Amino acid sequence: MTVNLAHESDDALIVRTAWLYYMAGLNQEETAAKLGLHRTRVNRLLAEARERGLVAITIQHESARELETEQTIADFYNLDFCLATPFIGFEDIAGNPGLARAQGMVSRRAVGSAGANFLRGKLAQGAITVGVSWGRTIEQVALHLSGIRNPEARFVSLMGSLTRNSASNPFEVVQALAARTGGEGHFIPVPFIADSQADRDVLASQRTVADALELARQADLYLVGIGELTEHSSLREQNLITAEELHEARAAGAVCDALGKLFGLDSHPIDHDLNHRTIAVDIEDIRGRDIVLLSGGLEKIDALQAVLGSGLIRGLIIDGDTARLLAQRCRQE
Repeated sequence: MTVNLAHESDDALIVRTAWLYYMAGLNQEETAAKLGLHRTRVNRLLAEARERGLVAITIQHESARELETEQTIADFYNLDFCLATPFIGFEDIAGNPGLARAQGMVSRRAVGSAGANFLRGKLAQGAITVGVSWGRTIEQVALHLSGIRNPEARFVSLMGSLTRNSASNPFEVVQALAARTGGEGHFIPVPFIADSQADRDVLASQRTVADALELARQADLYLVGIGELTEHSSLREQNLITAEELHEARAAGAVCDALGKLFGLDSHPIDHDLNHRTIAVDIEDIRGRDIVLLSGGLEKIDALQAVLGSGLIRGLIIDGDTARLLAQRCRQE
């Protein structure tokens, strides 16, 4: 039965249209037939109802909270996107090293899986050069990446990868990514931190190193991790810096390492000898590029704020627990 709208006011018509569509569950075609209107007018009336606040749409699902969290972070740091993994519900890890390690491991796996899905989508588009850092979260991306072949893909290190004695490069994921995709791997076979600035200059001038750094500067996408500066960080566990150097860096205000530099809470690389000895792509050469940061673990919250505040990062993939804490801090500032 068609409703007689001859004496309906504009407001009443909008409300009636919205009620039939949102409350009665009719689709636009059915609503139009019920009211004797053209479907395009029903569409306009529904749009006006939303614009005027006559209709409030609430999504009652736990996932909706993560979407709000993601948007809060993306808006605050002017990111192109933020992707948070599902919230787990770890209690406060302060003063509980065992819980912190457990939360960190679970979070790194979750973020690594999400990062692999993100990378898989990029690889499916064809030829691409991906610049990658090392670290436990980035390592998880390589471990979770499967089901994609792209011989036109190139993966290149963003920084030197060897330990001080050059015996191993345990977090080198470039070759793993290349092997899983059938693409090419290009890594920088020198230490991350040279013994002196003079040594750094000599090593960086070597043709293989210079060529790899140039390729890194021209990458289409960058996947980077972040490390907190503690005795349990990758830098210390792999002996890339000494305990004394760690202490000196923290005393100089450093809170994390990312993109081959040590950052302070002011979101700038610290002015310290260590930062002058790192062999890595210059962050200013890739500013404004498609840099995606992957971070898992509540213990990295201060480090996250420092790096995100630099304006270098365009996308963020983060575990749900840390995302909620970060969003809370964003709302408080």
